[in-house]
Amino acid sequence: MKLGFVSAILDWMSFEEVIDTASSLGYECVEVACWPCGKAERRYAGVSHIDVDELDDGKAAHILEYCRSKQVEISSLAFYPNTMDGDLEKRAVNIEHLKKVILASEKLGVGMVTTFIGRDQTKTVEANMELFREIWPDIIRLAEEHHVKVAIENCPMLFDGDQWPGGQNLATTPKIWREMFAAIPSDYFGLNYDPSHFVWQMMDYIKPMYEFRDKIFHVHYKDIKLYRDRLNEVGTMAYPLQYMAPKLPGLGDVKWDEYVSALNDIGYKGYTCIEVEDRSFEGSHEEVIDSLVLSQRYLRQFVV
Repeated sequence: MKLGFVSAILDWMSFEEVIDTASSLGYECVEVACWPCGKAERRYAGVSHIDVDELDDGKAAHILEYCRSKQVEISSLAFYPNTMDGDLEKRAVNIEHLKKVILASEKLGVGMVTTFIGRDQTKTVEANMELFREIWPDIIRLAEEHHVKVAIENCPMLFDGDQWPGGQNLATTPKIWREMFAAIPSDYFGLNYDPSHFVWQMMDYIKPMYEFRDKIFHVHYKDIKLYRDRLNEVGTMAYPLQYMAPKLPGLGDVKWDEYVSALNDIGYKGYTCIEVEDRSFEGSHEEVIDSLVLSQRYLRQFVV
């Protein structure tokens, strides 16, 4: 398994600076943020280390040569929008850009895009499944035609009042995954697996890895700390950030030895990327770099 990180946390850097940082810290790959250029609508979004709108052959050649020179690979092109937004204009813009990211992934020879399914947060799961069946077959057909795997992260995108009540990502549980993969049985449609999202939902994050071993295309390393005393005060119906917080690997509740052991059991040989969303390490650029140093130091005892 190759160890890398998600580039969105380095939002002040250029693409070259991100790759330089990965190389200098001993990382082997980077999940590169490819949001549309412009203002971010939420935390960790809006970062564009590769502008897919401007990606011509010359720029693609430069990106590939720069990565080769630094011995750092691109694990995937990342864009995490809501492709099933209740606002039809936003939905159309997000789908259009996601398709551009898929085409850019082919041009760069990456062959992987990490993203969300999305969700109309005002509708039921059942209604959103119908929406998924309308929207996503066309996206996956494009991915198939261009030999790009689409890996869906399992984050519910439900943190505070802005995403209440349903959250902005449907693909959050094994039950829903089964329905989705039955509806679109494609070798190019799978998972970007992150155990932390199961922790705060109080779900088993090891067992699904065995059932969906053939669908795990990409892996995140992010930890979550569940504050039981806060949960006892507000209950599971509260906004999740009232009783949990993202942490660096090793500082939360994920049992990383068991998680990496399961990855080894299922024969996973792909990319694994640290995703930093720990607010304790966001006070300065230096602290963000420290978070990447500490995360790698911890995970190297398991990932070789």
